[in-house]
Amino acid sequence: MTRLRQIPLDLVAIALFALYPLIPGLGAQADALFKATVGAEFTTLFIIAVLALGLHVVVGYAGQLHLGVAAFFGLGAYVVGILLVPAYPFKLGSQLPAGTGVLVAVVVAFAVAALVSIVTSAPILRLRGDYLALVTLGFGEVARFALRNLEEITNGTKGLNPIPQPDVPGLKGDWSADYRYYYYLCLLALGLVLLLLRNVERSRLGRAWVALREDELAAVCMGLNTARLKLAAFALGAGIAGLAGALYALRLGNTADPDTYSFQRSITVLCCLILGGLGNRAGVVLGVILVYGFDGIFAPAADRYIQQFKLNPSGSPFLTFSSYRLMVFGFALILIMRFRPEGLLPSSRVKAELHACDPPAPAAPAPATPTH
Repeated sequence: MTRLRQIPLDLVAIALFALYPLIPGLGAQADALFKATVGAEFTTLFIIAVLALGLHVVVGYAGQLHLGVAAFFGLGAYVVGILLVPAYPFKLGSQLPAGTGVLVAVVVAFAVAALVSIVTSAPILRLRGDYLALVTLGFGEVARFALRNLEEITNGTKGLNPIPQPDVPGLKGDWSADYRYYYYLCLLALGLVLLLLRNVERSRLGRAWVALREDELAAVCMGLNTARLKLAAFALGAGIAGLAGALYALRLGNTADPDTYSFQRSITVLCCLILGGLGNRAGVVLGVILVYGFDGIFAPAADRYIQQFKLNPSGSPFLTFSSYRLMVFGFALILIMRFRPEGLLPSSRVKAELHACDPPAPAAPAPATPTH
């Protein structure tokens, strides 16, 4: 039983998702539905989970409130587009051996996002709390407008397209029609990021980040270089966000509209962290599953059942579940903040911090002493 408790929940979830498409007896109809819709939504969910883990490094580990993670998400997408779209001179998909062009583009997207984060974060290392949040929010919006207005490089609102499909030896299927290819590619990326953060969390750097999150002044007194710690957190978090953006562009076949990488995306991902539980990788994945799974999988499925059983014969938008999904999400977030502010699966340290001021439980009455 003790060994079972030591198995990471996030890796268990990865294994279950990997086995899901292989379940026998799904039937042709269910298999077609997976290829067409459900597989695509799960793939998006894995990509957003990678993005949320990037923000988790900055907020959950280092304790720095960052509201511009969507900018690095978009940066990763556009780097992959510039390196792979045939209209640009690089054309890594055709210049390099089969299967390596996409891999090199993804690695470059990770590195560029991390490097840009280092350059832009260096001047703001002394900021904390709300001031840091406002500056990162502003950076995210500046980046979005830059992607929109630098039309000679980014193609404006049309984005970069078409991004060629990965040319992997032995996999000659249509990546755009069968989402199982991107499903497993993005699931593999999510598993690798989880393993990376698991090792970082147990390392000296991870423990230093926790010290920085708990009390920056105490960390300075202990001899920790807090500036370097913050810079490392910003760089790793942005690199992971750039990786997520690269996967997102590959799956879509284009970089999408720059408004896709807006402030709203950053806030939604932050809500995933708060809902799932800060400081815990499994909590981050759970938060993404609940937020994006509810919006992209559960709500459309509920509407399909409403249509199937003819519960909305007039076609009124007021009788569709999707019309109320934001209200339901808002109520759920309020309830979580009221009754479980640490999230659904927080780390034990964060849970102890948030309940440190709770009144102690009343002591049990002492047993009566027998009288003789």
